[in-house]
This record gives sequence, structure tokens and C-alpha cells, in this order.
Amino acid sequence: MMTLTDSYITLKGLRFHAKHGVLPQENSVGGEYTVDLRVDYDASKAMQSDSVNDAVNYAVLYHIIKEEMGKTSQLIENVAWRIAERISNEFETVTSITITVTKCNPPMGAHTDGASITLTFDTHKH
Repeated sequence: MMTLTDSYITLKGLRFHAKHGVLPQENSVGGEYTVDLRVDYDASKAMQSDSVNDAVNYAVLYHIIKEEMGKTSQLIENVAWRIAERISNEFETVTSITITVTKCNPPMGAHTDGASITLTFDTHKH
């Protein structure tokens, strides 16, 4: 007999043009960002029912991320936290969220692939 030991959904490399940052130019012109997301949940019901109603719907996850990326913040930490909070509130079955928000061209005078923040939240509901 097989036992499910871990289950999660990931969204990788979501690309957005957004207006996050401390500098006025970042808030007016904006820049390129990527978001990576891992959402842990018990997929045992969904894998047997084959019903999207029993799963964490990745289209809904994307919609939440897109909406929150559209709201200007000074810090990408704030954006990541807002996304995680909405996901936690939307999906009762989610037990953990790991999100990485990357500013692809940070204004620091260096050639880089980006500056990122990664936050991991335990969302176990009691």
C-alpha cells in the first residue's frame, strides 16, 4: 500500500512588470519581477476524487499573486507577505507557503540576475 508523505503545488518563474521599490522612479516606471511559489497541502482527497474542488487551484493562486503584484509596495518583503496571507486565507487545507519575489534589475549598480526575498510560513490552522 502506498502512503502519501508529502504534497505541494509549485508555480515557477511567474513574470510581472510592477512598481515596487523605495526610489520614486521604481514606483512610477516600474521594473521586472519574478515570483516562485510552493504551497504545501494534503492532496490525498484531490488525487482520488479527480476534482478541482478538492485541490489547491493553481489558477486561483496565480490570480492572487497577480493582484498583489499590481499593488505598489516599497519592499518586496511586504509583497511576499501579502500574497502568502491571501493564500492562507483562501485555502483552508494549506499547511505551508514558501514564496520568493525577485526584483530582476535592482538599482544597486551591479550586473545581477536579481535580488530576492524568500519567506516561508507555517499556516497550520488550529
